Amino acid sequence: MGKVTGFLEYERIEEGYEPVQARLKNYKEFVIGLNAEQAKIQGARCMDCGIPFCNSGCPVNNIIPDFNDLVYRNDWLNASIVLHSTNNFPEFTGRICPAPCEAACTLNLNNDPVGIKSIEHAIADRAWAEGWTVPQPPKVKTGKKVAVVGSGPAGMAAAQQLARVGHDVTVFEKNDRVGGLLRYGIPDFKMEKSHIDRRVEQMKAEGVVFRTGVMVGHLPEGSKITNHAKEIISPEELKQQFDAVLLAGGAEQSRDLPVPGRELDGVHFAMEFLPQQNKVNAGDKLKGQIMATGKHVIVIGGGDTGSDCVGTSNRHGAVSVTQFELMPMPPEQEDKPLTWPYWPYKLRSSSSHEEGCQREFAIATKEFIGEKGKVKALKTVRVEWKNGKMSEVPGTEQVLPADLVLLAMGFVSPVASILDAFGVEKDARGNAKAHTEFTGGYRTTQEKVFAAGDMRRGQSLVVWAIREGRQAARAVDEFLMGESALPR
Repeated sequence: MGKVTGFLEYERIEEGYEPVQARLKNYKEFVIGLNAEQAKIQGARCMDCGIPFCNSGCPVNNIIPDFNDLVYRNDWLNASIVLHSTNNFPEFTGRICPAPCEAACTLNLNNDPVGIKSIEHAIADRAWAEGWTVPQPPKVKTGKKVAVVGSGPAGMAAAQQLARVGHDVTVFEKNDRVGGLLRYGIPDFKMEKSHIDRRVEQMKAEGVVFRTGVMVGHLPEGSKITNHAKEIISPEELKQQFDAVLLAGGAEQSRDLPVPGRELDGVHFAMEFLPQQNKVNAGDKLKGQIMATGKHVIVIGGGDTGSDCVGTSNRHGAVSVTQFELMPMPPEQEDKPLTWPYWPYKLRSSSSHEEGCQREFAIATKEFIGEKGKVKALKTVRVEWKNGKMSEVPGTEQVLPADLVLLAMGFVSPVASILDAFGVEKDARGNAKAHTEFTGGYRTTQEKVFAAGDMRRGQSLVVWAIREGRQAARAVDEFLMGESALPR
């Protein structure tokens, strides 16, 4: 414990933002991270609790009090070692994780929590700047071959762990670049893709082979899912060529809104809209890019994906941006004694909301109204919730202008055709059926086929994907070798 009275002496320091008007002119990251002295002060606020709930609140079980203390003592190298011992990609989570660890912080009971995420961000960036993040190739090769299907955070974490213990790992990605939903789902202003690129180079040096533009199985005809595949490989080929296969694709099946007028031009899934801008940022030339420039934009869905659509639309130069949420407006402040140390129910406003957005709660869309085949307005109605059931409020129908509608209502499941092609049994939610127990964890109903991340648990956070990728890697290693020294 660095400073016994630190939590009494110091206030929480938030990371800074560039001014709105400056950051709306580009797609670069705009968060101003803590400097070394600010991070040290934040580390001093950590109480080193008898039971560090932050550790269990973090899906990858980061050893938070330890790296907080090391930063307070200016031992950044060992702070990086501790952080990387549980998290393969802290520069990802330090930018885009919602920080359930901070919700679980004991100081959060009656004060502002320790800025754990900002400390993680500072450690990860310092490690790269100092040259401490280097390849860790295996000393001995096992001769075992593992195929990882999907190069998002779950696939990348699993591949890196498996390569480091000596397996020959090949990652298959249907799109033209590595990263999965990190690459084409997260806007660059939240996480620039150079962070993915340098991790890929590290992993290549550790022996991981990446094969992009390769589809394993097939997508349904007419699918709106981003797919740049130029080659198709069957599940049978993979199972013949590899000793184990890990399915680690994302939950890319978007939830639709089947109301009248859904077929109108200008009504799109968020995951049609967001990947296009990321590709343009990467230097690709696109024809017919979906643009919000000069339009009244309505985003249906109040979560992170909807927020990403808001930020991107504002950078396009939308006339107005409105975001719909079906549920009532949450309280601005949670009931801490009731919810702590769990993730609280409260109103959350992102940096994108602060850039310009009208937020509407307890509202439903009844119809898309068009003119000459293009959407021009939405018919909406207010709703109320009683005993968990929704009902429309009579006399509250409205017609709102809308030239572009983005559906960001979450994802229902992984792509069913992929799981079906492998013959993997699915659970009630359409995910690959596999438990997470210590013995036999992450195994599907098919011999030598494993599943992790969104493919197994459904739509979730990047930090959960990393956890599952790491744990699945241990399960695969144990399956291949009879035992495993990998952490779980």
